[in-house]
Amino acid sequence: MLTPVEVLGTYFLETRCHLIEVAALLDRLDRAAAAGSPGDPLADVRLARIYQSLALLAERETTPDRAERLLDLFTDLD
Repeated sequence: MLTPVEVLGTYFLETRCHLIEVAALLDRLDRAAAAGSPGDPLADVRLARIYQSLALLAERETTPDRAERLLDLFTDLD
């Protein structure tokens, strides 16, 4: 089993990349909305789930089941 420092050292760059990709997606949505593209992304349940997942991940005091909770969050998009 890895120590917390080893986990961070092993996965930091990959995680940083994923977070930058999320930021880029949100920037693209903002630019598309500002350009007057049709459709309201704020009314889309998928975008709502992305913001919910970011809030879940931002919780400092939480249980170590974040991945399971995210999977549950994205399971039903109806």
